[in-house]
Amino acid sequence: MERSEVIRFLVLRSIGNFLVLFAIFGVLATFGPALYYEVSFRIVQARGVHFVVADNQTSPLGELLKKQRGATEGISGGFSNVLAGPKEQILIPKDTDFSILIPRLGANAKVFPNIDPSNVNEFLPILQEGVAHAKGTVFPGMAGNIYLFAHSTDNFWDVGRYNAIFYLLKDLRAGDDIIIFFENQRHNYVVTESKIVDPQEVSFITQAKTDKEQLILQTCWPPGTTWKRLLVFAKPK
Repeated sequence: MERSEVIRFLVLRSIGNFLVLFAIFGVLATFGPALYYEVSFRIVQARGVHFVVADNQTSPLGELLKKQRGATEGISGGFSNVLAGPKEQILIPKDTDFSILIPRLGANAKVFPNIDPSNVNEFLPILQEGVAHAKGTVFPGMAGNIYLFAHSTDNFWDVGRYNAIFYLLKDLRAGDDIIIFFENQRHNYVVTESKIVDPQEVSFITQAKTDKEQLILQTCWPPGTTWKRLLVFAKPK
């Protein structure tokens, strides 16, 4: 084989190897975040891990639990904790001014208030940091709809850029607990139902003033599309 042919072969092989590695990286980047939460949740369920919520991030009780029993940030706290952490884990709210915790999912996220759900430029940067509270809806402890949304992506491969923990809302069942901390007060809710609606369905935002308090969580459905919306409803416990 002539030298030129050898060089050509090596170049083509290098390019081929690069394309294979690039494709593998692309697959991991695309599906990795969603797979992480999905696999972590299944492992947590199989191990029988139970998440409980501390009353206050700065309370002596919360600090004591954190030191003695290994408080975590839930599933997002690390895969090693999912695999080998204690069977009972304590969730410390990220911000007692406004945060959401879902024990069944090991979810723990900061909530940003008064975000316009119709303004993409406003809510997309917020969803990279946590959960958005829809502007025009009420706050915990008030009569009306409290509307929180996250994981509103245009493409499946954007899951990792946003609050992918809401990817697991599909696994909530009636009777599951949801805890909201707002202005240093704890508000307990219980899931009543879930439903899939069209993206044009905005009555739960525009008609926030009702005589009963209701918590609504929203994510995209199916994950990574804008075809439908998955809504989870909960009432005060």
